[in-house]
Amino acid sequence: MVLQKIMFLILLLIYLATLAGNILMIVTILSDYHLHTPMYILLVNLSIMEVCGISAVTPKLLSVLIAKGTTISLPGCHMQALLYFTIITAVFLMLAVMSFDRYVAICHPLRYSTIMRHSLCMWLVGICLTISFVCILYPVTVIFNLKYCNHILNYFFCHIGAMLKLICKDSSFIKLYILVFSTFILVIPLVITTISYVFIVHTVIKIPSDKGRKKTFSTCASHLTMVFVVFGCAIFIQIRPSRDYSVETDKLVNLVSTVLSPLLNPFIYTIRNQKVKHSIRNSNIWKRIKWNCLHCTEV
Repeated sequence: MVLQKIMFLILLLIYLATLAGNILMIVTILSDYHLHTPMYILLVNLSIMEVCGISAVTPKLLSVLIAKGTTISLPGCHMQALLYFTIITAVFLMLAVMSFDRYVAICHPLRYSTIMRHSLCMWLVGICLTISFVCILYPVTVIFNLKYCNHILNYFFCHIGAMLKLICKDSSFIKLYILVFSTFILVIPLVITTISYVFIVHTVIKIPSDKGRKKTFSTCASHLTMVFVVFGCAIFIQIRPSRDYSVETDKLVNLVSTVLSPLLNPFIYTIRNQKVKHSIRNSNIWKRIKWNCLHCTEV
């Protein structure tokens, strides 16, 4: 009971910090017209996805920890799995789109505004979400329409892998589909990102001054950090040796990967991005917070 309360408090703090950080960054970018560029438009959409992804899982998990309400309806479980895996898949694709944006900005700066138009950015975001939804809809729908031998899910949310273990019939085809899809959704964005950065590095090393090279490559630092965090967790989950597998370890790794990326996203892009930091410092929200803090101190 005490452990559950501690876990509840930790998870609640992480969730609130994630919401506060991402919402602050979204509001800051949208309210500053200097940041209305393709890079930041994509970043806003990434933050919205991260908030939706963690919100698909965390509120129900918090209610389980504090209220012992360990049941969820089948339609509710269906929607949770569909939303979570659609968003996670879209995040992988969005990171590939953002790497392409960095490639165009650095390798073709004179054509950047022509290629990366606002309409193209929103079109790419829509494509990421559509592909993710269509690809996830099939396995989730099939799984939730099959007969279950057991209705006790040994997991912290409606994970597709955990749901497969409850099915009575042969589910080898669905498992194969998920394996192939998971491989493609990891490999394709990684290939796009790798190719983009090969061209970026090739362009950067041609810059004559060290200061110029450092300044140019610094615009990619935040994105690269997020790529390592998101894909690092996903690859670790996929390539773990089967002999090291346990349900408890699997739950812990998936929980960490679920909360880590959304939590770190605003801090990575704020700490490593001078424009965002400057915009936050000069925003009305930040001025009001400082004024309130000073007012409270005086009282």
